[in-house]
Amino acid sequence: MRYVSTRGQAPVLSFEAAMLSGLARDGGLYVPEAVPVMPPDEIAALAGLSYEDAAYRVMRPFVGDCFSDGEFRAIIGRAYAGFGHPARCPLVQIGPNDWLLELHHGPTLAFKDLAMQLVGQMFEAVLARRAERVTIVGATSGDTGSAAIEAFRGLDAADLFILYPRGRVSEVQRRQMTTPTEANVHAIAVEGDFDDCQALLKAMFNDHAFRDEVALATVNSINWVRVLAQVVYYFTAAVALGAPGRAVSFSVPTGNFGDIFAGHVARRMGLPIERLIIATNENDILHRTLESGVYETRGVTPTTSPSMDIQVSSNFERLLFELYDNDGGAVARSMAELGESGRFALSQGAVARLREGFASARSDQAATAAMIARVAREGGPVLDPHSAIGVVAARACRGDPSVPMIALGTAHAAKFPDAVGDACGVRPALPARLADLYEREERITVVANDLASVEALVRQNRMEQRQA
Repeated sequence: MRYVSTRGQAPVLSFEAAMLSGLARDGGLYVPEAVPVMPPDEIAALAGLSYEDAAYRVMRPFVGDCFSDGEFRAIIGRAYAGFGHPARCPLVQIGPNDWLLELHHGPTLAFKDLAMQLVGQMFEAVLARRAERVTIVGATSGDTGSAAIEAFRGLDAADLFILYPRGRVSEVQRRQMTTPTEANVHAIAVEGDFDDCQALLKAMFNDHAFRDEVALATVNSINWVRVLAQVVYYFTAAVALGAPGRAVSFSVPTGNFGDIFAGHVARRMGLPIERLIIATNENDILHRTLESGVYETRGVTPTTSPSMDIQVSSNFERLLFELYDNDGGAVARSMAELGESGRFALSQGAVARLREGFASARSDQAATAAMIARVAREGGPVLDPHSAIGVVAARACRGDPSVPMIALGTAHAAKFPDAVGDACGVRPALPARLADLYEREERITVVANDLASVEALVRQNRMEQRQA
C-alpha cells in the first residue's frame, strides 16, 4: 500500500512513512494510492466479531508490511483495552429507525479516542523499532488535544505539544489537557481561534528546517491513520443493522471533515451507505459549499459546540483531490487561492459529484438546545451539543424511513455540562474516573498567535525534556 499527496509534488510513501510524516512536504495530505474494496461476504463476516477483530479486518489492507499480523492485532488490543463499554461503540435507538452511535466510551469521553489510542500504540511500536524520538505537535478545537495527551503521556519516544484556542474550549476539555503531570506533554493556549492553531501547525510543517531540526510529526486528522481508525465504526454500526444486505445512512457532526471523510472511505470500500450527511453548527462552511459550490471562509463564531467552531476544514482537501480526479495541481491551485483570498470555486463537475455523495444541514444554537431537550424528554440519552447537531441534521435529511439512520454521538454530555444543563435541566456528571478533574492542578502556557513564538516554545521545552 502506497500513499500519495493531494498536491502531487511530494514523494510517494509507505504506510509507516506517511504516518510519521503527517503533512506532506508539498503542503498536501496523504491518501492511499488506491482504496481496497471489501466484498459483500467479507463485510457480512464482520457480524458478531469483537470490535478489535473487526478493526483488524477493516484496516489490515491499508497497513502493508508495517506490522506483522500478530503485532497489528496486539496494537489494536492495547488501544481499546481501556474503553468503558464492551462493544466499544454501542448503538442506542432514539426513534423508530433512528440510532445514536455512542463514540464516547474512551478515556477522554470523545470519539477522538478511537483513533488516538490506536495512533499512540502505532507510534510507540514504530519508534521503538527505529530507536527514534519525535516531536509531535497538534492543534485542537477541544477533543483532539485531550485524546492525544492521554494517548502519548509518559511515552519515551515522543514529546507532545498541543495548541488550543485560549478561552474557546469547555472547562472540562481544557482541564483534560492542562492537568496531566507527565513531563513530555504540553498544553499551549494560543491567543486566537482554532483556525489560527491549525495554521500554525501547518506553518511549522512547511518550515522544513524547523521540521527536520525537531523531528516533527503530527496526530491531527491531517495524519492518515486518524482517518483510517475512524473507518472501522462505520462498518461495525452498519453491519449491526443489516449491512451489506441493506443500506444505512449516517449523519456526522463535523468541523474539520475528518470523521465524515472516514465514512466516505468506508463507502468506497464497499459499505452500502445511502446518505452521508454533513452536520454543521453556525460555522457552516461545508454546508454553504454544498449549497453554493464556493468554499469561502468567514469569521469563526463561538458556540456551545466548540469542537466544530472551525472555518478551514483541512480534510476537505482529501475529498477535493477525488472530485478533481486525483489532479494534485488543481488541488494545489485551489489551496493557493484559498490562502490568498479566503475562497475558491469548485468546477461544475466537482460540485455535481459533491452533491451526489453528500447531503448537509445546519443547526444553530437554539435548534441544538431544543434537540437536547427533546431527546431527553422522550426518554433518550442526554446528548452533548455536537451529538445533538448530528441528530438535527439526521432528521432534516431523513429520506427513506425504511433505511436506518445513524447519528454519530461524538462526545459525552459531561464534557459540556453548562450547555447541556441550560438546554434540558440535567447537568451531567463526569464518570468516576474523572470525578476529581476540577480539583487537579493545571499547567497552562499562553503564547501569542505567532509562528516564531510557538517554534521557540517547542524548542525550549523539547531541550529541557531531553536534559531532564
